[in-house]
Amino acid sequence: MKILAVGDIVGTAGINELKARLKSIKENENIDFVIVNAENSAEGMGITEKNFKDITSLGVDVITMGNHTWGKKDIFQFIDDSRIIRPANYPDGVVGKGYNIYNCKDKKIAVINLIGRVDINILSENPFLKAKSIVEQIEKQVDIIVIDFHAEATAEKIALGHYLDGRVTAIFGTHTHVQTADEQILPKGTGYITDIGMTGPKNSVIGMEIKASIKRFETTLPERYRIAEGKCILNAVIFDINDDTSKVTNIKRIYIN
Repeated sequence: MKILAVGDIVGTAGINELKARLKSIKENENIDFVIVNAENSAEGMGITEKNFKDITSLGVDVITMGNHTWGKKDIFQFIDDSRIIRPANYPDGVVGKGYNIYNCKDKKIAVINLIGRVDINILSENPFLKAKSIVEQIEKQVDIIVIDFHAEATAEKIALGHYLDGRVTAIFGTHTHVQTADEQILPKGTGYITDIGMTGPKNSVIGMEIKASIKRFETTLPERYRIAEGKCILNAVIFDINDDTSKVTNIKRIYIN
């Protein structure tokens, strides 16, 4: 089993890059299952119904979200679709699902979305305790558990990796839009990478137009972010999973310039 996780889609430019690259990646790498983080697909803030349809039409199995989940009101029209999940540690009663279970090649794959609490101004429950609770509920029902941890702090992500090591198949981080080079199989067998990066404009500040971004830091005044123009990159990771043990045997980073 090969699972492809694609880093944060940034705007229409990121969606177009996914359209241009995903088919060949799936064919060349023999990908079985695709997860895409798309919380920035609506020009950097949320996801629209059109974005959702464009991405799922490409053969994406699951869309994960993050701190911009509710950035566009469109999402309330399709939040109950099984192909999209939002952070599971949002407060009880919030619409949508924080995880779902999918069938692929006679395997049951659970995908869980979590959001960090360090340096993210979002009201959320403890991601560690929420993850533990969900895993305890489903671990006997599924073959594979994959987590997208949408978090700012490197330490928080690494700590969650060790906290769940051996209990889940793989954990990948999103949100920072910068791909890390620390892919590894942790001591008890969980595949891990701190951040898989982004899919969007390369000559940018994490996908946004450079001048506007600099002005915000230089003056501390509010400046509207705009998606940068120009060539795009695609960042992703492939988890190669043994069909007999459901353990990750290899992790491959993808950086298409």
